[in-house]
Amino acid sequence: MFKAAFKGASAPDPGRPEPALAPETAQAAAAGRFIGQLGRQASSLGREAAEVRGVIDDTHKLANSQAQALQALAQQLQEVVRAQAAIDHETQQGLQAVARVGDAVQGVSTEVGGIVDTLRQVSEAAGDITRIALQTRLVAFNASVEAKRAGEAGRGFAVVADAVKDLAAQVESSSKQIAGTVGRLDARIAALAREISRDPAAGGGEGQGGAVHRAIDEVTQGVHRIHAASQASQQLCDGLGGQMGRIEGEMRQTTKALDAALGRTETFLKISEELAEGAAETGVETEDTPYIRAVQQAAAQISQLLEDAVRTGALPLDDLFDERYQPVAGSQPQQHLTKYVPLAERLFPQVQEKLLSLSDKVVFCIAADRNGYIACHNRQYNQPQRPGDVAWNTAHSRNRRIFNDRTGLASGRNTRPFLLQTYRRDMGGGQFIVMKEAAAPITVGGRHWGGLRLAFKF
Repeated sequence: MFKAAFKGASAPDPGRPEPALAPETAQAAAAGRFIGQLGRQASSLGREAAEVRGVIDDTHKLANSQAQALQALAQQLQEVVRAQAAIDHETQQGLQAVARVGDAVQGVSTEVGGIVDTLRQVSEAAGDITRIALQTRLVAFNASVEAKRAGEAGRGFAVVADAVKDLAAQVESSSKQIAGTVGRLDARIAALAREISRDPAAGGGEGQGGAVHRAIDEVTQGVHRIHAASQASQQLCDGLGGQMGRIEGEMRQTTKALDAALGRTETFLKISEELAEGAAETGVETEDTPYIRAVQQAAAQISQLLEDAVRTGALPLDDLFDERYQPVAGSQPQQHLTKYVPLAERLFPQVQEKLLSLSDKVVFCIAADRNGYIACHNRQYNQPQRPGDVAWNTAHSRNRRIFNDRTGLASGRNTRPFLLQTYRRDMGGGQFIVMKEAAAPITVGGRHWGGLRLAFKF
């Protein structure tokens, strides 16, 4: 907009006194000084805007990362809550099962008590048999004595009496064995009855019943403790879930606010870039003019090289505009190939490398297509990738990659004579620098192919 009025004007030399000028010339000189100052102020403003935008963008990414981590944590917490609900259910089932075991053991205890009573009856019967056998032996002994007194007439009776006496002795011996066996069995079963009895008196006066029921009680108490701990943990998780829900809501609000702030800084940055471009368009020499002029000339050279290649049949025009990016297998970060990569690697370096010597402020000079694809980077960043070394590849193998960020796409899709942008570049290791970038369009056969990007430091 200022180009027509001030074309050809240049900044005055502050070390030389200004000669008297005609009013129109004086106005033009004053306007030139104003535009030069405006360009410097716009540049400074752009630098600060890019720095602020970069910080907000980093914060926005961090907030998004934290929100994702919080969401993942909330999901894991829900898994814990579900697991604890399952534990609670299982402990309830366990308590019911232990109660059933206790009832079953008590039933067995009752049956064992009945067996003890029966054995005692058997023991008493065996005692009765022993007494009867003893009495029978006495009777048989007396009968044998009387038979011997009777002489020959009592001989037959004496034989019977001796047989009865012997039989009674055998019965007595057997009944005593039965009584002994029943006694030992009664002692063992009585001990078993005491172990499985719920009666506190059976536990030796400790008020806890037999050993089996004491063990069941201990299991029951343990399950109760697990159940109580599970419920307490579930309540704690419910509280944490509520707090995390509130934090997640606050994170969403923060992210939304950062989105709005990022949009505002984008507008702020765009205004500063437009001011700097406006100052450069007037023709007044600014600090950006040498870079703008150089990138325009270099873009024209690349355009001519590509047109010559198409004209001589080195590459069909359609292949030059190939946008079917083929992934390079195993590359990290991901690299791609197109049909014009070999041509770009042969033609672009002669132009790109030359601009690196324009100033020690120049960082890189690369040609990008309309999608931000860099077929060939500067030699120091155009190295073959090292398998598995992502950090090294990220820094040194920046060729054959797509940089479709704000700056890259704007430079590749710009069709105006030049584009001036300001942005913050990540140098790795938490280090950032604010840079400017001048870009000019590359056209082939009247078609917009992309743009030449010239990045330089303040």
